Amino acid sequence: MIREVLRMERVTYKEQGQICLDNFNITVQRGEIFGLVPVNYYGIDALFKLLVHNLPLHYGYVYYQERLVNQWQHPRESSNRISIIQNKSSLANDLRVTDNVFVLRKGFQKRILFSSMLRKQLQPFLDEIGINIPADRYVSELSAFEKFVVELLKAIVAGNHLIVLEDIGSFISESELERLHGIIRYYAEKGFSFLYIVPHFEEANQLCDRMALMVNGKIIKCFRTGDTIPVTFPVRSVEDYDNWVRTQLTLRQKEREMQAVLTMEGVCYDKLRGFNLRIAPGECVVLQDLDNAIVSDFIDLFQGEKPERGTFILDGGKQLRKRNRDLAVIQELPTETMIYEGMSYFDNLCMNMDHRVNGVWYQKGIRKSIKHEYKDLLGEDVFDSNVKYLSAKQKYDLVYTRIYLQQPKVVLCIQPFKNAEVSLRSHIWELLERFLSRKIAVIIMAVNLADSLALADRLIRIKHGSVQEVYDKEDFLKLPIHTPWLHLYQERYAMKKEISKKEYPYQQKHQRKRFLF
Repeated sequence: MIREVLRMERVTYKEQGQICLDNFNITVQRGEIFGLVPVNYYGIDALFKLLVHNLPLHYGYVYYQERLVNQWQHPRESSNRISIIQNKSSLANDLRVTDNVFVLRKGFQKRILFSSMLRKQLQPFLDEIGINIPADRYVSELSAFEKFVVELLKAIVAGNHLIVLEDIGSFISESELERLHGIIRYYAEKGFSFLYIVPHFEEANQLCDRMALMVNGKIIKCFRTGDTIPVTFPVRSVEDYDNWVRTQLTLRQKEREMQAVLTMEGVCYDKLRGFNLRIAPGECVVLQDLDNAIVSDFIDLFQGEKPERGTFILDGGKQLRKRNRDLAVIQELPTETMIYEGMSYFDNLCMNMDHRVNGVWYQKGIRKSIKHEYKDLLGEDVFDSNVKYLSAKQKYDLVYTRIYLQQPKVVLCIQPFKNAEVSLRSHIWELLERFLSRKIAVIIMAVNLADSLALADRLIRIKHGSVQEVYDKEDFLKLPIHTPWLHLYQERYAMKKEISKKEYPYQQKHQRKRFLF
């Protein structure tokens, strides 16, 4: 017998007169993994609020565990036992694993705590999913993967029948993601239900039983496991994004300069072991960290730390031994980590270019010239704006233009597409393409591939601090089937192969090598 855990029926929800969810319909069954693919993240926060807290509706009905918990005519001030796990951990870092799982849950009433008893209670949960996490370890000492497991166990122990997972693939490695999928399937078989929110159909399709496409707070299409993922999604905004990927794939087909602007040979530093890399001006290389362990090592090296062994050479010169502004780093979530609210917009913009323009801080003529030159790109009004109130797009423009004005030779970008909705991803592409067109090399550090491949000339997969695999652009179609936008690489390969048959019939008949791209 099919039992519903969640049903949202014709739900319309407003905040400050603005519609956040529009005629929203969704049903999640007991033991089901339901994928939700939002084209943009409009309405996602409102959905989370409604799931946990039964806020007043403009119209519609919400059922949880086959019981009406919220309706537009008679709203109820109550909460639902639903867990939401996002890429930012909600655990208490200064407490132990057992305290987070058992003590910090609703309904826990014991006044005297026995650590040994809590450890014994936790161990069976860890054993059944094959995970070894010391129960007495502080959460601050855990990896991102271990924190996710603890949050999941906290929800399971609390008996929450619906667990919402938001974009978990953006903060754990590919191998860890496979392990998590196994854990999620295990608990789904035991009757727990999951709402799996992810920005790509490819990732949702490898785990979920059913999937829904969400646009501007509305469900517009549903898919089942085994359905063919559409080459062009049935909505204008996604179609534009799909076309953008195709355009970028074409633009990136160009000759690479052979002279290396950065050379790393046999570099050992912390978790990096004998790492080698040569990158040319205007080349884009994606480094996929399969263990989610070496991002901080690359940041340290780019900020002037000396390797333990090996050579780290810029532009054929001497070994780098101190911070050099020919190297730049764009941090993960740069709109949160690289904008300084205590500084003006202009000071935020120009803080990395004083090594090139001495009078940038005190000569009004130089400041006026910079504003005039970049007003069309950034907007004329932003220079007088408080950076705190900029839009997400304006903040990305500010950070990336700051690095552009620095004029580095190599830019290291840490997961540039993390948490960005579709329209922002295509804009970030444009900002990265601006570096490449200026012959600035770009290194993208990624935990999962997400949207990086459309810009990439090479993909290097790193495991245990060493190079595991190297893919040139023509080899991208060999990547795992769930890789985002893989159908575009396969499509281009099929087109190229068909052209080869027509232009080189003799070679095609007797060929010994394949024609790729």
